[in-house]
Amino acid sequence: MKLTATALDTTDPRGLALFYGAPLDWEIATDEEERVTLRDPAGGAGLSFQCEPAHRPPVWPAAEGDPRMMTHLDVEVTDLAAGVARALEPCARLAGRQPQADVRAPLAPAGHPFCLWAPQA
Repeated sequence: MKLTATALDTTDPRGLALFYGAPLDWEIATDEEERVTLRDPAGGAGLSFQCEPAHRPPVWPAAEGDPRMMTHLDVEVTDLAAGVARALEPCARLAGRQPQADVRAPLAPAGHPFCLWAPQA
């Protein structure tokens, strides 16, 4: 067995692929109406975005009855402040609660949270 990609649901697969692809410097490998996949030029598993017309953005942190996230991405950056600025630039927003002092959790346009962190010096 070999993991080929992690898939996130969205109503806009191409838009979400472009959102994540730009700061990661990943390229679109497949671009279909229902599914778009990014690939790291250095190799490894990709990141796919599949069309789910009934997608409801997760709420994080969730309260009783809110749609919950099922997964999130951890993204290493060399400079946390610069990474946050780059992530927020296209159309992300910071989550209302941040998980740790040295981690920032933006929300992607489809509502998926992802964590940015920098290795300690």
